[in-house]
Amino acid sequence: MKKYILTLALVGLSVFAAKAQQEGGTPTQTLISLDSKSPGTATAKNITLKVDGHVTPLLNLTQVPASGAQVALLIDDGLRSSIGGDLHNIQSFITSLPAGTEVFVGFMQNGRVVSASENPNFTTDRAAVAQGVRLPMGLRGASASPYFCLSDFVKNWPASAEGQTNSQPAHKARIVLMITNGVDPYNGSTSITNQDSPYVATAVTDAQRAGVPVYSIYYNDAGFRGGRGSFSGQSYLLQVAQGTGGKAFYQGTGNPVSLAPFLKQFQDAIAESYVATFPVEGNKKMVSFKASTDLPKTKVTAPDQIRPGTVVLSQ
Repeated sequence: MKKYILTLALVGLSVFAAKAQQEGGTPTQTLISLDSKSPGTATAKNITLKVDGHVTPLLNLTQVPASGAQVALLIDDGLRSSIGGDLHNIQSFITSLPAGTEVFVGFMQNGRVVSASENPNFTTDRAAVAQGVRLPMGLRGASASPYFCLSDFVKNWPASAEGQTNSQPAHKARIVLMITNGVDPYNGSTSITNQDSPYVATAVTDAQRAGVPVYSIYYNDAGFRGGRGSFSGQSYLLQVAQGTGGKAFYQGTGNPVSLAPFLKQFQDAIAESYVATFPVEGNKKMVSFKASTDLPKTKVTAPDQIRPGTVVLSQ
C-alpha cells in the first residue's frame, strides 16, 4: 500500500492537467487532513469538494508520503523560560518524524524567522535539527508579531538542503507548526471587541496562496499572560488554523502541562494529510473552498480559500 501511495504522489501534473482542461479549469492542488476514528484509507470517492459553493470534480486524492513532506517548526523567541521543560518533547517529536521527512526549526524574531541551526534550509537530518532546539530568549515582544514572521516565512520558504533526484518531488507538501502566544501587539488592544487584525488576515492569505496549512500550540510569552491576552492570542491562532486548513491546540488560558500530547496530534495530522487535485477557473485570484466526506466518524480539515493553479506536491 505504501509503495502504491508513493507512486501516486510522484505522478506529474500532466495527466491531471489534461483532465482539468476537459473539465474547463486550471489544475489546482490543496492539502486536506482527515481525522478519523475508524480504520481505512480515504479515496477520491469519499471526498466532496466545493469551490465558490459549487461541487467540483476531484481528479485525484493522494496521501502525502514522508519523502514528500516539509515540516517547519516556528518557535516564538519571546516564550517564557518554562518552555524549557518541554524542549526534550520538541526534540523527540523531531527525531520521531518518519525517515525522509524534511524538517526546519526556526525562531520568530523581529518579524522574521531565524534558523535554529547553521543550516538555513530544510533537511532530512532530523537529529541535527533537534540539536539546534534551544531555550527561547524570553524577551517580551521578541517576535514583533508572530504574523509578520509567518507571512515572511511562507513567502520566502527555505530551500531543500538535499539535492533533488528523480525519485524526489520537486515541490513538497509544506506544513507549519507555530509555538506562540498568538498575540498581535501591532493591532492594539487585546479587547474582545478588537479581534480583526489586518496583519493576521494578511498572514492567512499569504499561507493560503502558498498552500501551507498552519498549526499552532498556544504558549504564554514573557509579556502577556492569562485574561484578555490569552483570549486574543488563541482567537487569532484559531483564525489562522481555520483559514489555512490547520489546527490550533490549546489548554485553557495557561500553558499546557506538556506539549507532548499536542505534538502527537500534530504528527497524526501530518500522517493523515492528502493532496487533492481538482480544476478551478484560472481567472480568479482566490476562491472559497470546502471539503467534506461520507466516511463515518471522520472530519476533514481544509483551507477556506485557495489560489487557482496552486501546486502542493509534484515531481
